[in-house]
Amino acid sequence: MDNLFFSDLGVGHGKDRLVKTKLHLVARAVFATIILSTPALFAGSEYDISKETPPAPPQPWCETPETLEIRIGAPGWLAGVSGDVGVKGVVSDVDVRFDQMFRHLTHVPIAISADIRYRRWEFFGDGQYMEVGDSATLPGLLFTNANVHLKSGLAEAFLGYRLINCDKASLSLFAGARYSYMSGKIEIFDNGDARLPILRELLGLPKSLEDSGSIDWVDPVVGARGRVKVWKATLLYAEGDVGGFDANSGSAFEVSRQGLTLVKTPVSSEDWSYQVQGGLEFQVTRWLWTQVGWRYLKYDFVSGGFTNKTALNGPFVQGGVNF
Repeated sequence: MDNLFFSDLGVGHGKDRLVKTKLHLVARAVFATIILSTPALFAGSEYDISKETPPAPPQPWCETPETLEIRIGAPGWLAGVSGDVGVKGVVSDVDVRFDQMFRHLTHVPIAISADIRYRRWEFFGDGQYMEVGDSATLPGLLFTNANVHLKSGLAEAFLGYRLINCDKASLSLFAGARYSYMSGKIEIFDNGDARLPILRELLGLPKSLEDSGSIDWVDPVVGARGRVKVWKATLLYAEGDVGGFDANSGSAFEVSRQGLTLVKTPVSSEDWSYQVQGGLEFQVTRWLWTQVGWRYLKYDFVSGGFTNKTALNGPFVQGGVNF
């Protein structure tokens, strides 16, 4: 370009050189403008810029995920059970920590989960059934040993809508229902003291007491959940909900002994449940994923002669496939 515009200009000195330099810069700017505005005029020449690759546009932070996603999982919740359990008004305390669960399980837990998303709409749920047993020492001379056998099951299903629907992050509000089942059996035995048979016979007390019963109920539930990608195929997830809202509350009672008489005492009835969970999720392959975290579910349920004021609390591991 210098030869094109300044082939007839010699090398000057002083002001002439300054003027020529300014003209040189102005000419370069004008020539560059012409090339950029009319590239077709210079096609095939040394000034052809048509083959230059333009820079790639920056990728947006929020990339919309695929329209449909289906996830099936097999959760493993090693939940300890603690709190008060009542059957036909007889209330007993149970306390089995999650690290003791294998010693108290009477059956292998059954659990499954499913999660379906179409655009921003989500339908998901899970279920679990578990049986545990525990023993306790009771104060007093006549009855000192007790066994508590507790069966518990839950199934929950929710419909959610994503307020944030990105591949790297999501946030959903959801509503649905949680079905709960509780069956309890309480066995109370004498302490085997040979000095007490006559006293027990005079009081008309049997060698053992046993009571059992079951109940199920459905709670309305609302909550929120979300996840965010923290590194490559690793995500942080969290979920929380509240249910019950006294939907199944009514009258309730407990049974207590006054002398040799069993007395029903009215107590406050309530129906609430609270749940929080969270942890890390790893996309192991394109089709396989796993979650490692913690889950806590608290019941405050008292209705009729049944009491379930227990907390299920422990580590949570889940593996599954996605389509």
